[in-house]
Amino acid sequence: MTKVVKKQALGRGLSALLKDPENNIQSVDDKNADKVVGNIIELDIEAIEINPFQPRSNFNEEALQELAISIRELGVIQPITVRKLDFNKYQLISGERRLRASKSIGLTTVPAYIRIANDQESLEMALVENIQRHDLDPIEIALSYQRLIDEIQLTQEQMSERVGKKRSTIANYLRLLKLDPIIQTGIRDGFISMGHGRAIINIDDLDVQTDIYQKIVSGNLSVRETEALVKNYQESLKPAPAKTAKGTSFKVADDEQKAIATYFGAKVDVKVAANGKGKITIPFHSEEDFNRIIKLIKG
Repeated sequence: MTKVVKKQALGRGLSALLKDPENNIQSVDDKNADKVVGNIIELDIEAIEINPFQPRSNFNEEALQELAISIRELGVIQPITVRKLDFNKYQLISGERRLRASKSIGLTTVPAYIRIANDQESLEMALVENIQRHDLDPIEIALSYQRLIDEIQLTQEQMSERVGKKRSTIANYLRLLKLDPIIQTGIRDGFISMGHGRAIINIDDLDVQTDIYQKIVSGNLSVRETEALVKNYQESLKPAPAKTAKGTSFKVADDEQKAIATYFGAKVDVKVAANGKGKITIPFHSEEDFNRIIKLIKG
């Protein structure tokens, strides 16, 4: 408990300064601004409003409870970041999980970094700091990157510098937003991983995307198996040379062979002999893939 008391005492003198109506600091040029801006100050939780630009929309309740237990034992180790709106009124920039957890255990104050920023600066700080500091799900990260592009007009190169990520990494996240909304929800809910999503995105047809997504979930396919499934589908779309030998009794039409390949999710080989006999070869890449094909055959 001693450690908590020490943390709660942090910035008490500066807190009193902020509650003095004669020191209503609104800009970095105001008197005493240098004592407040960028410093850690104990703020009343009720004086802090949630940032409308917050990119995180899902909060795991179990994780929040674990954080709350940690805060009860050790205090808020990492201060939240807020911007000053008006006299004794602040808006959260980053740290909503810490703020929620602190409220849940009845804390009335929380340590905070004070900043003065306009809405655009606040949005950029919120997005960049959340991308850097929190385990947002891949779709939330992608949406944050997209908002930096749309609302702050940052290029991917500029984002790379701001968030410390490779440009190719940012591009991979942004590509996830081209997935069917059902699949994006599946990634957010943890039914499939970002790796699965990156494999599916190579298919333009949204209906085929969702078909493959359903196969991944129902068959518990790995990322590698998903990549193979996507590759087989793509290869099935390529025009193939005639497989029939000269003088065969009949010819298998391309659309018929394509229909078989699409059904089995594999590049099927059909051969017909001159006497009308033939064989259909269905390749598989693993035991799981073999079991999947057997299920299709059994109906």
